[in-house]
Amino acid sequence: MVIGMEEELKKDKKALIFSTAYFPLVGGAEIAVDEITKRLPDWQFDLITAKIKPGLSKFEKHNNVNIYRVGLGGKFDKILLPFLGLFKAKRLDKKNQYDLTWSIMASFGGFLGLFFKYLNPKKPWLLTLQEGDPLEYILKRVGIFRSLFYQIFRKADYIQPISRFLADWAKKIGANCPIKIIPNGVDVGDFKTSSDKETIRKGLNINPSEKVIITISRLVKKNGISDLIKAGQYLDFPFKILIIGQGKGEEKLKKLIKELGLESKVLPLGHIEHKKLPNYLSVSDVFVRPSLSEGLGNVFLEAMAVEVPIIGTPVGGIIDFLEDGQTGIFCRVRDSEDIAKKIEKLLSDNNLRERIIENGKKLVRTVYSWPNISLRMKEVFKELTLL
Repeated sequence: MVIGMEEELKKDKKALIFSTAYFPLVGGAEIAVDEITKRLPDWQFDLITAKIKPGLSKFEKHNNVNIYRVGLGGKFDKILLPFLGLFKAKRLDKKNQYDLTWSIMASFGGFLGLFFKYLNPKKPWLLTLQEGDPLEYILKRVGIFRSLFYQIFRKADYIQPISRFLADWAKKIGANCPIKIIPNGVDVGDFKTSSDKETIRKGLNINPSEKVIITISRLVKKNGISDLIKAGQYLDFPFKILIIGQGKGEEKLKKLIKELGLESKVLPLGHIEHKKLPNYLSVSDVFVRPSLSEGLGNVFLEAMAVEVPIIGTPVGGIIDFLEDGQTGIFCRVRDSEDIAKKIEKLLSDNNLRERIIENGKKLVRTVYSWPNISLRMKEVFKELTLL
């Protein structure tokens, strides 16, 4: 009898994840799932996602996650995910008898989690909130399905937002389950200063006298990239602004750069692999993202890990880690002149700069490291399985 109990305890726990997108389609949420799951070898993770892109296989394994893709490989796969994914989830659960389900964001993966919960009311369901878009925009997109959208929050057994801002949102919508804030993190082993800065600068044609301002983000309105570009008009020292990322606003931003005559100063570099970002951060003197809204902002933390001082706006989850004058500097929202002033301040005050760099590096290593966050998530999984 005792031997049988010991064998039972040794069995891996099983979780079924619902995510709108997943590797090789990468954003902050996908990176978070990967970083957490690969550090929990005593759990088995299966994940159902929309195919979205042609050529992706219906099944593959990525680190510690078995990925099951549904759909035809087009943009409408997201819309079909709650329905096609439900059939796949039922089959997988019948085979594997999962200990819990886990939805990544209250999006299409959230609806899939809700539908599965309707069919399996006793199976614990975890909802992670990673949303970065303005909440008004999210509700507008939900449209006539708003009441069903609210049910995602009200039916979840446990909610894990990545910031206080998102925790407050969940409560406002009507969540009455346990809520525990566990942020995203940084792989401090990968995000560190490069030893080959000069080669990188030369490759980007950056002169030794030029200061480098960098931003990394989706090129969409909510990230305020146009405000950073406009700030270039007010800087009166040699500089380069590096813009890394893609998005639907890309052409408008390129047009703005040309209109302002900043083609030689502002460099849109497009998409760059996540693992290569430390190289670009290493040659930068300041990171700026003047967001209009933000769930948390992983890239701020990554910049801090690479010892690049940050400038951001006091919105959303940014206020969780940015203490003005201590771990970064706040600039005003939609104010290009103020952005320029804050850049100049950070570059001209060495004591301020060094304090921000040191405090930021310490904060990331003590609070925002993935091993720490993974252990906290493991405790959440444990709590859920005991419900």
